[in-house]
Amino acid sequence: MLKQKNMLRVLYALSPIALTGVYFFGWRVAALLAVSTVCGFGTEWYMQSLKKGKVSYAVFVTAVLYALSLPPITPFWIAAAGIIVAVLFGKEVFGGFGKNVFNPAIVGRAFVYVSFPIELTGRFVPVFTGFPGGFGRWSFSSLETLPAAMTQAGLQLTDAVTAATPMWSRRDFRYAADWLQLLLGNIGGVFSSGPSTKVLAAGSIGEVSAVAIVAAAIYLIATKTAQWRLTVATLVGAAGITLLLRHGLGIDAMPPLHFTLLSGALLYGAAFMVTDPVSAPKLPLSQWIYGMFIGLMVVFFRYRSIFAGGLGFSILLGNMLAPSLDLWIKRYRAAKEGKAPA
Repeated sequence: MLKQKNMLRVLYALSPIALTGVYFFGWRVAALLAVSTVCGFGTEWYMQSLKKGKVSYAVFVTAVLYALSLPPITPFWIAAAGIIVAVLFGKEVFGGFGKNVFNPAIVGRAFVYVSFPIELTGRFVPVFTGFPGGFGRWSFSSLETLPAAMTQAGLQLTDAVTAATPMWSRRDFRYAADWLQLLLGNIGGVFSSGPSTKVLAAGSIGEVSAVAIVAAAIYLIATKTAQWRLTVATLVGAAGITLLLRHGLGIDAMPPLHFTLLSGALLYGAAFMVTDPVSAPKLPLSQWIYGMFIGLMVVFFRYRSIFAGGLGFSILLGNMLAPSLDLWIKRYRAAKEGKAPA
């Protein structure tokens, strides 16, 4: 086993987010994490055994990041397929840890997102609240788990399972979730859309509570596990394009700044995925450009594409750009100093 202290610190930072996920969605989250971890470890162990290499702690980070990026009641077989693709095609085909071009967790998430769109978009549910919350439940999977407000509105389980997340509800039904719900993570309830009543569902497991993510990001930055420029640049890029489109160009379809920052997986990605030290650029200026590019693309995808999120595709585009950014800046500086580039 290849021990990596930085990877252990990332796992420490992910622990409270995983516990928060269990509280909001039930113990099925823990089972989803277990499936992802076992399949991810098994894939890397097999590939490394072929070349007599060692399994790295990074595979556990990949498995947890990937699992927490999924809807809470994702079928286990889809979770297993995604993490196998993540480790095999996002990491091992490039030579293993430290040689991958793309963030493996995002590769797996993008794979299941485009391969099983119907299965995944129908797996978003409201959160459990109060005590003991999801700690006293397996999953949001039976009629008795429906909140009273939903059953009183005459909604069935299928309505809850296919409910709209905050981003979908705002984009498709012009309903904006309360900012405090987005901040704390207690997302649920019902809202009216024309003659029908809809269920407000939370997003993926790891993205729900902004408070938990910010606390984890502070820990990662304080321990120098994550590069703060990458996180800040991503948020600055997203905030900048949001303000430009909404207030500069007067596009009302663009959500308010607080909604852009708190909804979806932007914070989760900025804290844990954009900061991946392998796939991110190394020069400070490159990191600013890289992060701002990803933040800008997230908002663009949300605004113009059929995808309500777009974080995964934005990071993959950023991963493609990262090596060239470092190269271009080195060449520019060499030319400016009158030196021939290496």
